[in-house]
Amino acid sequence: MTSRPVPAAVSPGHGGLDGATARRRYVTVSFLFWLPIGMSIATGVLLFTERGMGLAAIAGFYAVHSLTAAAMELPTGGLSDVIGRRPVLAIAGLLNLTAFTLIGLGAAGWAIALGMGLMGLARALSSGPAEAWYVDTVHAHAGPDADLRTGLARGSSATSAALALGTLLGGGLPWLLGLAPGLGEWPADTTGGLVIPLSVPALLGALVEGVFVLYVLSALPEPPRPRTTLRRVMGGVPAAIAAGLRLGARDALIRRILLTASAAGAALAAVELLTPGRAAALMGTAESGALVFAGLACAGFLCSALGSQLAPLVARFTGSSERAVLASLGLVTLGLTLLGLTTHTMSPLATTVAVTGYGLVYLGLGAAGPNENDLLHRRVDASGRATALSVQSLSLQLVAAGAGLGAGALPPGPLPWLLAATAVLAGALLWVRRAAPAPPHHGPSATGGPVAAPVPAGPLHDTAPEEIHPHARPT
Repeated sequence: MTSRPVPAAVSPGHGGLDGATARRRYVTVSFLFWLPIGMSIATGVLLFTERGMGLAAIAGFYAVHSLTAAAMELPTGGLSDVIGRRPVLAIAGLLNLTAFTLIGLGAAGWAIALGMGLMGLARALSSGPAEAWYVDTVHAHAGPDADLRTGLARGSSATSAALALGTLLGGGLPWLLGLAPGLGEWPADTTGGLVIPLSVPALLGALVEGVFVLYVLSALPEPPRPRTTLRRVMGGVPAAIAAGLRLGARDALIRRILLTASAAGAALAAVELLTPGRAAALMGTAESGALVFAGLACAGFLCSALGSQLAPLVARFTGSSERAVLASLGLVTLGLTLLGLTTHTMSPLATTVAVTGYGLVYLGLGAAGPNENDLLHRRVDASGRATALSVQSLSLQLVAAGAGLGAGALPPGPLPWLLAATAVLAGALLWVRRAAPAPPHHGPSATGGPVAAPVPAGPLHDTAPEEIHPHARPT
């Protein structure tokens, strides 16, 4: 007779937090980090233009952000695995606080470029630690077979909701300031032109980042790590990077996850690059097109949040996380195809179909993410969890950068959309066959059967390595 698994003892290093409390704090951290970034989406280009920057300079600012994030993705993931999740998250918040202050007040190109670079570094620092903290805490309380999908889905939904709300706030605040006579000019008059209505969202974002830092330091307990020195930290990070780069070569399932992240990067690059132009063409002017795009982007984030909330349901309906990823990427492929087939007409029917395709892209990506990460966390142990997430993020960012350049070089029309749809379809087909389980661990599991050992992804290992069922469905 099969016995029921016994939950692991609560780890005092995680403050004795249960799964529900850890989930709430993870959701709060995700929301607070991404809200200021959402506020900068609607006004970023307009603010830089108001400061006198040309389009070439603005493109350079965003390139600084992207290249910094890509270059630092793996080193900062390794840093989190060496010194801990909480300090790295706090550093990311302080960097963003400084970045938003520079962007909101900076009138010189070097100040804006420095702010964008700091924001890219903060993005790299934040790509894994919060999620790794949540998984570590849940495993410490309930054991390695605990349900992760629900928390990961809610964290992803909180991120999307923060981006949606932030986009609306960032776009609406300057407009509201302009409604009241004299109110829009008052900040510029009192600060000598440093603060203008378009810079208010960035400065408000800096305040939110301060709240984020305080919350991280007070609400995310973790077990003390061995006392270390700067030399040991610098020595441990390259080892964690090398281990992260070996992940895909050692494990077929992780390789699928990384390739799927690359496919998602191609989809996002096409959508983010090509949609604003279509919105402007539809409305006739750049200003009205920007307003439409802000609303469409908000709707996309909400679709992503809905998809993340539905991720556990999709996994139960399809029978596994792997099948859920396959179905979700199929939805993304359909959405991109609809966007491609409607490029040559602006009829009401074609516009409706295109908007539906846009929503399907974000809905599918939102549903795929938590199921992919559920599989990933059951394949790696705590010593390299943030590094694995950084490798995944790096795969998405690098392919997104290349796909964006390629889509921009292609002639306008359905071809860029259909090529992105083909890339996502190829990623979906990777999940048609079930991945082989990891090598069995010697010894019985709590349910009486063999257990698969996780792939160690970093140089520092737990004294009691986690044992997992790679394909077990959580209750």
